[in-house]
Amino acid sequence: MRKWVIFAIFLAIVFGILYYLTFGYYSEGKRGGFITKLSNKGYIFKTYEGELRMGGLYEGDGTMSSSEWIFSVSGKNKDAIAKLEEAIKNGHRVSLTYEEKFFTLPWNGDTKYFVTNVEVLDSGRLTSPLPQTPAKPLPDPTELDTNKIL
Repeated sequence: MRKWVIFAIFLAIVFGILYYLTFGYYSEGKRGGFITKLSNKGYIFKTYEGELRMGGLYEGDGTMSSSEWIFSVSGKNKDAIAKLEEAIKNGHRVSLTYEEKFFTLPWNGDTKYFVTNVEVLDSGRLTSPLPQTPAKPLPDPTELDTNKIL
């Protein structure tokens, strides 16, 4: 009887460790940039794989080297996928919250970086036109006081 209790405890510990390594993560963070690619990949386990282009550093010869970061998104995370597709369509900058997994597993995607939340940032573009105010007519040049100008 005692052997079975020890065996059950051993199995519980092994399954607990495997569960944590499969579904747990050891790092969490944020990255910002522009989404350049988002594709639905996989033969059996479909996940979304994307690329984020982050700003780079200017090198000595005046060229800018930007870095690219690849990530995965679960197909179940419809809100994040919709925001990523909107950002690609409109060219908006995004901030991605991600978890870094221990291993790359087939059902988690092609990368260790798994996006959990997407925030679409202001791109700096005008989303609505400025209100138009009627322009004031210019004064007639003959009516100008030249003493005020000089």
